[in-house]
Amino acid sequence: MSLPLHGVRIIAVEQYGAGPFGTQHLADLGAEVIKIENPDEGGEVGRAVGPHFFEPGDSHFFQSFNRNKQSITLNLKKPDDKALLVELIKTADALYDNLRGDLPEKLGLTYEALAEHNPALVCVHLSAYGREGARKAWPGYDYLMQAEAGYCSITGEPGGPPARLGISIIDMMTGTTAALALTSAVIGARATGQGRDIDVSLYDVAMHNVNYLATWYLNEGVQTERAPRSAHPSLVPSQLYKTADGWMFIMCNKEKFWPVLAELIGKPQWATDPRYSDFKARLAHRDELTAELDQVLMTRRTGEWMEHFAGRVPAAPVNTVAQALDTPFAREQGLVQATAHPVRGHISTLACPIRCPGETLPSQAAPRLGADNERILGPLRRARAQGEPH
Repeated sequence: MSLPLHGVRIIAVEQYGAGPFGTQHLADLGAEVIKIENPDEGGEVGRAVGPHFFEPGDSHFFQSFNRNKQSITLNLKKPDDKALLVELIKTADALYDNLRGDLPEKLGLTYEALAEHNPALVCVHLSAYGREGARKAWPGYDYLMQAEAGYCSITGEPGGPPARLGISIIDMMTGTTAALALTSAVIGARATGQGRDIDVSLYDVAMHNVNYLATWYLNEGVQTERAPRSAHPSLVPSQLYKTADGWMFIMCNKEKFWPVLAELIGKPQWATDPRYSDFKARLAHRDELTAELDQVLMTRRTGEWMEHFAGRVPAAPVNTVAQALDTPFAREQGLVQATAHPVRGHISTLACPIRCPGETLPSQAAPRLGADNERILGPLRRARAQGEPH
C-alpha cells in the first residue's frame, strides 16, 4: 500500500497559518510539499512567531504547521530565482500560495503566467479576500474574519462584550478547504491534462461557515443572538451545566436522548412533564430547566457523570487545553505524536486527524530553512550553469 497522495508534487509559496495548515494535511498524506522561503527575509514569518522556540528560526508555531515538508530558499522577485521556480513547476502538480490577493498576478504565480511551462499545472490561491474585487489588496487575518462574519456577535454570554473563538479556526478551516480545492483540481487536471487557477479566501470560508444561521436570516429574517451558557438557539438541553467540580456540556440534540437523560439523573418523570416533554416545550421553559438540571448535576463531579452517562447521553467535560491533551482517550486515539528533532531529540505535536488503515503516516519535523536546497535546487542550478536542457 502507499499513501493516498504519493507521487503528487506541490510547490508552496506559503506563510503563517492558513496556507501551511492546508499543505501539512497534504504532506501528511504523502504529497511532496516543497516550501519556498525567502532567504532575504529569514524564511517565512511563522519561524519567528513566539513566544516558544526550539532553536532560533524554529518556533513551536512553525513546527505546528509544517510537518513532513521540504524547504528551499528563493527570492521570487529575483529573475534567476524565479527561473528556478519555473523549472520546478515543470515537474509539479500544483503551485500553492497564500499571499495577499493582488500578489499572485504581480509575482507571475497564476495559471496564465505559467501554463506554457506546464499546461496541467494547478495554481491554488489562498488569500484574505480573494483575487478579485475591491479588497483584493487588503491584508486580512483570522480574528478580523470572525468579527466581520458575525462570529463575535454570537459568542460569549448575553450582555457581555463580543468574543472571538479561542483558536484561529478560520485559518485552519480555510487551509483545509484549500487542500480540498487542490486535490479536486489536481484530479481534474490529471484526467484532462488541463490545469487551472482555483481560489479560496478567509472571508468566503468565514461567511460560508455561518451556514444554517445564514439560511434562517436569508429566508425568515431571523437574527441569531447569544444565548446563556453557549446554548443552542433552539434545541434544549444543549448547553453548559454546572457540576460539583466544574462544568459539562450536554447535548440532547435528538428527542430520543431526553428520556434517557431524565432516567439516568433520577428524574424519569421529566420525560413526560408537559414543561419538558419535547423541544418546543423545553425551549419555552429553558431557564427553569437549566436551574433544575444544575441542581441535580451539582451533586456529582464531572468525571462521575461522564462515567455514569457512558455514551448513552451525548456529554463532554469542559476541559482546559492541558486536560484535553492529557486525557487517556486522546492518547488511546494516538492524537499526540513524537517526532525526531535535531535539537530537542524529539518533540510532541498533534497527529494528522485523517486515518489510513494499514498505513503509518510520516512524522518528520518541519525543516530548517533551506534544508533541501542542494538536493532540489543543486541539480537545477548546475544544469542552468552548463546550459543543459532540463
